[in-house]
Amino acid sequence: MWFKKSSILTFIVLALFVYLSMRLTEFDLSKFKDFRNMIDFLSHWFPMDFSLLPMILEDSLETLAMAFLGSFFGLIIGLPLSFMAAKNTSGSKVVYHLTRIGLSFVRSIPEIVFGLILLTALGLGPFPAVLAIMFHNIGVLGKLISELIESSDPGPQEAMKAVGAKTWFASLFSILPQIWPNVLSNYFYRFEVAIRTSLILGFIGGGGIGQRLFNDFKTFQYSAVSLDVLVIMIIVIVVDLFGSYVRSRVI
Repeated sequence: MWFKKSSILTFIVLALFVYLSMRLTEFDLSKFKDFRNMIDFLSHWFPMDFSLLPMILEDSLETLAMAFLGSFFGLIIGLPLSFMAAKNTSGSKVVYHLTRIGLSFVRSIPEIVFGLILLTALGLGPFPAVLAIMFHNIGVLGKLISELIESSDPGPQEAMKAVGAKTWFASLFSILPQIWPNVLSNYFYRFEVAIRTSLILGFIGGGGIGQRLFNDFKTFQYSAVSLDVLVIMIIVIVVDLFGSYVRSRVI
């Protein structure tokens, strides 16, 4: 009986949240009555202008480089911070709490905010975008990896300490092999997210295919927009397949 009452209460609360959210967001399916307008708009996207493909591929490589560097540097910096932000490896409550607060602060700032701040200091181009992606990924990867560290098996770490290994050495070489496949999974996921983020950063002058997509859309070159979108989709799919291949090889 208690279970049924709690289930009914949960359903009522959930329905209330859904209703309020729909009111606040003006969620109204009847607005699709103008669906023909969207079809007419999309019809201008075809045929694609493949003459622009070489330039789009060049911008795509720039976007991939931005996403890769931002994610990679985020991992390189976030990995040691994650050991400081894990209860079982931080070695000090002060270090643990300060690191967690720092990671939460960095993670709470969206990449586009970092990008706007850095663009005013460094000017337009991909470099500020790389730094914006890197800063946010430090916070995200630092938190995710710290949780992996906390859930790791303490046995190997205790065994290494028992034979005289230093604490940092035992933590690194007993925990990292356990969590490495999951670290790679998180990294490639963040890499995919960084590709999409770099598109948004391109809208504010961060370069890459995102800036090209924004310019093509703004100048009504819809045949180029459709090719931009196609290339972006292919990039994300290829990165996902490559990430799955690497994870399977590591595991």
